[in-house]
Amino acid sequence: MSEALMEHATRSIEVGSKSFAAAARLFDPATRRSVLMLYAWCRHCDDVVDGQELGFNTAAGAPRDAAAKLAMLEEQTRRAYAGEPMRDPAFAAFQEVALRHRIAPRYALDHLAGFAMDVRETRYETIDDTLRYCYHVAGVVGLMMASIMGAQDPRVLDRACDLGLAFQLTNIARDIVEDARMGRCYLPAQWLREAGIPLQELAEPRHRAQLATLAARLVDHAEPYYDSAAAGIAALPLRSAWAIASARNVYRQIGIEVKRRGAHAWDTRAGTSKAAKLLLLARGAGMALGSRFSGRDPAGQERDPTLWRRPDGAAGGHRAAHATAA
Repeated sequence: MSEALMEHATRSIEVGSKSFAAAARLFDPATRRSVLMLYAWCRHCDDVVDGQELGFNTAAGAPRDAAAKLAMLEEQTRRAYAGEPMRDPAFAAFQEVALRHRIAPRYALDHLAGFAMDVRETRYETIDDTLRYCYHVAGVVGLMMASIMGAQDPRVLDRACDLGLAFQLTNIARDIVEDARMGRCYLPAQWLREAGIPLQELAEPRHRAQLATLAARLVDHAEPYYDSAAAGIAALPLRSAWAIASARNVYRQIGIEVKRRGAHAWDTRAGTSKAAKLLLLARGAGMALGSRFSGRDPAGQERDPTLWRRPDGAAGGHRAAHATAA
């Protein structure tokens, strides 16, 4: 059963996220196992709600029974924390990881709340609203991953959450057109109005120039979160630091590529070549090693107070949320 779980988890990440899969190989075996199993659960929950398989074959919008499927996932998650036998491989994997590393149940439930935002077809008025979504679908994954790596200090967890926020902002910029074709938009409505792009016309080629400006704005907005995340690398074990620094570099490069392409950013899916990944992994090694000798206390460095701050258990950010259901 254990080998089957690992095989399932490995396949999930290799198919669902080639960028993170490359960095995940750098973890020590025990950490890598837990990271892959957590990813498998996240991927599974996303697929169940969207009617996908490993992130592919998506119909426009959420399935009609998405709300019922989400309720089922929430119930299974609570049962996993209660120690009940899990037959589903993804939930068996999650149970092993969550109980072993004492991942806070609110993190898992906050993650499922992000899928609920998609089910409700939530719209995002401001960038803070977009960041609230980013917290649920990615920032809280950073918190769970950090728990696996032994991080407990809230200030270090803040940095882990920041990395998840940066990742998701990058993903949104890369996938604007693909998401729009599915009937989804994570760009702030304020930005769309300023750019003169009607929501229903978001995927149309004639808006590519304006869309490129908004994508660049998202990429730029991610930068301080990438910077904040870098400050927390020193708090991680060396191999975990290498893996996380490398993942940071790879995802950041995707955003840079989206910005460089401009109006052609969505002609093909933006990514990094194998050669580029190797270089970024090498730079990650340098960052990890450098963090050992920086002489700085990663938990003691002041985080930029202007950045969006993760919630303490409840949904929302440090400013009022204005997201509304369509």
